[in-house]
Amino acid sequence: MDERGYIHLYTGNGKGKTTAAIGLAIRAVGAGKRVYIGQFVKGMHYAELDALKRFPEIEVRQFGLDCFIKNEPTPKDIDAARKGLDAVKLIIEENVFDLVILDEICIALHYKLFNVDEVLPILKTKPKTMEIVLTGRYAPDRLIDFADLVTRMEEVKHYYNHGVEARNGIEF
Repeated sequence: MDERGYIHLYTGNGKGKTTAAIGLAIRAVGAGKRVYIGQFVKGMHYAELDALKRFPEIEVRQFGLDCFIKNEPTPKDIDAARKGLDAVKLIIEENVFDLVILDEICIALHYKLFNVDEVLPILKTKPKTMEIVLTGRYAPDRLIDFADLVTRMEEVKHYYNHGVEARNGIEF
């Protein structure tokens, strides 16, 4: 069996990028692997955090503050994301985890909390057997080109467009 790790990218405007990454994390735990999830931009409580507490093999850290998506990021948002990028760099270098998920890293790139020239060198240090998953809308072309597997989630229809608000346990 091929033990090489690959870089996945889940992007696009459709729902399910983080959910797909968490599903992969649970599958990895089922195979005896250790998982690290670094969530960029996210700093609020989500039901996924409670679910993931049930898996001691999964470590989750959030590198966001409040939700700024409808506003501009503040210097504190930028600082939190940069500290997260530094933490992820160490996680990859230490090679303790089999699967590393960088949730919403593409959103962090989109809002210029850091840039792709800072991310690619970190990804290039990936140990041979480590799997890395990147998620978020607006993936830059250079990240798409670099990844081994790219899945673009396409929104075909969404109830949000008909006034349905985000629901606990479904969207957050």
